[in-house]
Amino acid sequence: LAGRTPITDRPGKHLTPVDLESERKTVEKAIDRSVSEAELASYLMYPKVFTDFAKKKREHGRLDVLPTPVFFYGMAPGDEITVEIEKGKILIVRLLTVAEPDEAGQREVFFELNGQPRMVRVVDRALAPKTAANEKADEGNAGHVPAPMPGMVATLAVSEGQSVKAGDVLMTLEAMKMETAIHAPRDGSVKRLPVKAGAQVEAKDLLAEVG
Repeated sequence: LAGRTPITDRPGKHLTPVDLESERKTVEKAIDRSVSEAELASYLMYPKVFTDFAKKKREHGRLDVLPTPVFFYGMAPGDEITVEIEKGKILIVRLLTVAEPDEAGQREVFFELNGQPRMVRVVDRALAPKTAANEKADEGNAGHVPAPMPGMVATLAVSEGQSVKAGDVLMTLEAMKMETAIHAPRDGSVKRLPVKAGAQVEAKDLLAEVG
């Protein structure tokens, strides 16, 4: 100890006091859900690491339930795996085929989930897109309005700088020959409209910012 006085009582007594309830509210607001006691402890020790992990988990789901080879290398057409998402609840996933990439560097992936056909679009990171990708909405920004699904911006009902009330229609999206109205999340003004009528968007693309 080089002449220093040893600690003989509980080490925790020498830590800076922490308001646990205040910190709990802070982290729950940051990740938009409640946290357990263990998660709160993780946040207190590693705030940025925990919040980054929680956001990635919300974005990608329970990656920890995937078989290790699938997590690292993916599946080949014809492969079938079982995934236990919780005790007694098992999913059977069979990869059918993967389509050729489009101009945005995305591929359509066809698979079966418990025998039912499904399709998702994914970005092939090995390819450089021929068109610029749209900006993604920040889930932590309450003024960002994300696209709820892939589609085309059919009409714009507002312009930048225009005042809006919560619930006002900002634009409409067209997908599968059906139109969906996109509403303002709160009172304010339209700070940005990064998309134009006729633009193609993907789920979670930023449609507007209301501040």
